[in-house]
Amino acid sequence: MAATPNPELLSFLKTRRSGKPALMTGPGPSEEQLREILTIAARVPDHKKLAPWRFIVFAGEARRQAGEVFAKACALEDASASETRIAFEQARFERAPVVVAVVSRVKPVPAAPEWEQILSAGASAYNLSLAANAFGFATAWVTEWVAYSETVKAAFGLSEGERIAGFVYIGTATEVQADRDRPILDEVVSYWRG
Repeated sequence: MAATPNPELLSFLKTRRSGKPALMTGPGPSEEQLREILTIAARVPDHKKLAPWRFIVFAGEARRQAGEVFAKACALEDASASETRIAFEQARFERAPVVVAVVSRVKPVPAAPEWEQILSAGASAYNLSLAANAFGFATAWVTEWVAYSETVKAAFGLSEGERIAGFVYIGTATEVQADRDRPILDEVVSYWRG
């Protein structure tokens, strides 16, 4: 049986792009939409069905509270941080209505190598972005220093061995952004000929 292309899906995948948190506003996804977005985010390749990732949702007041953690971590970890920088960190998650942390959590299963589990976490972050985009929301998958801060990881309840694969900002775009340059296919594709 021949494959049947889905032109709408192909067009969506060819034209989607990341937004910028600074260019997002409300509304964000409703609780029902967010549940569906997270359900799709969890539908990724997952060797041995380990779910080597989990999600932490920051919405409403939780975004401001996360900002308090960021401001504290910034002051502790960078003695030269200016008041302007600390204020930016305080408001970091308030740039979008919803932010989802994707946490990679590798499990010691020899039949599922660590690399495969990390890739699965990355796939879940990307599926989360695609699902939110399909609902019409802008997304930005970023890490920045907060993803690597021990102070932040402790405050967010990460266990030993867990890492933040990224923060996915979800909101409504305030403006349409121009596309960026994409790789030249001939420079990134080769065919092995034995």
